[in-house]
Amino acid sequence: MAAPSAAASCEDFAEFQELLRVMRTIDDRIVHELNTTIPTASFVGKVDAGQTCKELYQSLMDAHTSRERIIKNCIAQTSSVVKTLREEREKAQDDVALLKQLRKEQTKV
Repeated sequence: MAAPSAAASCEDFAEFQELLRVMRTIDDRIVHELNTTIPTASFVGKVDAGQTCKELYQSLMDAHTSRERIIKNCIAQTSSVVKTLREEREKAQDDVALLKQLRKEQTKV
């Protein structure tokens, strides 16, 4: 399972969740992946089990690294937005819309 190549958008939380769901496919199907990676007795001589296991492991590690990078990137982006909104909130204490936006972004983090 290859990781999506498009940059993750953190603005739409539902879209971000969907991206993570798609990226979890290899984890969700691990039993199937193991069953198709490890050869049965009749295929032991035809398939290099060690190599296929290494490839599966590498796929898992790549998927985990990609998800971690995207999650950390979104946390950083959203934290930056929260910081900016906090600074604006300090200047405009009475702005209710700004407070709602700040709370929304804080919840997202």
